Amino acid sequence: MLYEEAEKAHIRKLESNYYEEKLRDSRRKNEENRKKQKILKPECMPWENSRQGIIKHLFNEKMNVPVESVDAYMQFIPPGSRSGKHRHMSEEYIFVLEGKGYDLHWDVDFELADKYYWKVDKEPSRWEWEQGDSIYIPPNTVHQHFNIDPKKPLRFISATSRAVRYIGFDDLEQIEDAPEYKEMLIRPGAQDSYVPPNS
Repeated sequence: MLYEEAEKAHIRKLESNYYEEKLRDSRRKNEENRKKQKILKPECMPWENSRQGIIKHLFNEKMNVPVESVDAYMQFIPPGSRSGKHRHMSEEYIFVLEGKGYDLHWDVDFELADKYYWKVDKEPSRWEWEQGDSIYIPPNTVHQHFNIDPKKPLRFISATSRAVRYIGFDDLEQIEDAPEYKEMLIRPGAQDSYVPPNS
């Protein structure tokens, strides 16, 4: 067997082309990145009325930017409202730009039988924050954001890494939709006319 493998080290015929393809892909990607935008103007950052809430994408892999490892968006939560409630495998970092409120975090464990079963804690921990604070959300934590001000909107920047998805462990679960998402579904086209304050 060892002799056969040593003989194959002298092959001159093509059995695969993986390494050459990787070299070509690397050159192609570098060339594409040189053409991508390094500065994004506000009008190039799309709004989305998502299940998680009203967000403005800052960096996303679907946008024409050379950012390879991070997705980031700015989220608005209307006075007295809340975000959606969800869980994802990637850790998340949030910086509060204006307003104050709190997060609820439910730790998640898993049980392995014939398949994985997620076990979410019944009682969440509560984390209060205000303008200028940073919030860390651990991997695979169910979480939700609340704006406690009855008159002013809340605005923060959220960033997550794509690394978990690249290694095959991406898992995104929406447990509860933001209230504004349900309202927009009732009024088709309304999301096109919504412009949050200070945008």
